[in-house]
Order: sequence, then C-alpha cells, then structure tokens
Amino acid sequence: MVKYSLVIVYIIQEEVLYMPNIKSAIKRVSVIEKKTLRNNMIKSEYKTAIKKFEKAVEDKDMENVDALFSAATKKIDQACSKGVIVKNTAARKKSILAKKLNAIKA
Repeated sequence: MVKYSLVIVYIIQEEVLYMPNIKSAIKRVSVIEKKTLRNNMIKSEYKTAIKKFEKAVEDKDMENVDALFSAATKKIDQACSKGVIVKNTAARKKSILAKKLNAIKA
C-alpha cells in the first residue's frame, strides 16, 4: 500500500515555498507577505521621488527643483520612519540630493 501526502505549495515572487502546518506559522506567512508589499510600495515611492528630482536637475528645471527636492526628502523621511531604510541611509540619500541641489543653484 502506497501512502500519498498532500503538500500545499504557494508562490511568492517567483519562488516556490511550502506552506507551514502550524496555525501561527501560516499567519506569519500572510503577515510577512502584506508587510513585504507595503515595504516595496514605500521603497518604490521614495525611489520615484528621487528619480523625478534627478531628472529635474539634469534638465536644469529651476522652477520645480525646490518642490521636487522637498518631496523627495519627505518620501525618504517617511521610508525611514516606517523602517524601510535605516536612519544613516536616509541621511546619506538626503545629503546627496542636497549637494545636487546646491550645485545646480550655484
């Protein structure tokens, strides 16, 4: 007699993972998926804000560069407060943007 076991498999970000059997572990999997999506959304927002600012600097768009700088630093601060990036990383990214802003204004 052959016994067959049923293994529940789910796919997240193109990786095949096995569903745990313990109830609390199953809940952790769903919570981690939600947090990962939230973190990716926040990370995407601040990267997009940085790209918009850098595009304005590259095009020497003096009218929008101040507004885009403040928007980018705000998004970086939000990502830092949510724990997506570390405090020093946020400070370094804002410093780089400030140097670019000062260079275009000089």
